[in-house]
Amino acid sequence: MHRYLIVANKTLLDDHLLDRVRECLAAGRCQFHLVVPATHAPGRAAQLDQRDRAFAEARLRDGLERFRAIGADVEGEVGDPRPLDAIRDVLRHAPPFDEIIISTLPPGASRWLRQDLPHRVHRAFEIPTSTLYARAAA
Repeated sequence: MHRYLIVANKTLLDDHLLDRVRECLAAGRCQFHLVVPATHAPGRAAQLDQRDRAFAEARLRDGLERFRAIGADVEGEVGDPRPLDAIRDVLRHAPPFDEIIISTLPPGASRWLRQDLPHRVHRAFEIPTSTLYARAAA
């Protein structure tokens, strides 16, 4: 059984990610683990950590519901605001993953791409890593 770690925040509910999950499901038995970094919630620049976490928790609940609706075996958690640290935290306590899927905004709009997150993740964890881009900024 293949295990996928999906890292997403603003793009968690986008169709491009659900299409990829459907492809994985069509290829055989698999499990998914979502991690939603508790990055800044939309709104004022000065945010409270509690508000950021509550926003990420709501997004996670919606994501779990959508993934389960298409037949995915999925669990998830809200992670550290820094996506690399959020991934590291999951890898410390979860069974091994076959692939890490990073879902992000398109180039130009994505802070994660400006931080070179996909390459940093691959180098840090040596797990096959793929990056999915939303079709438009969320």
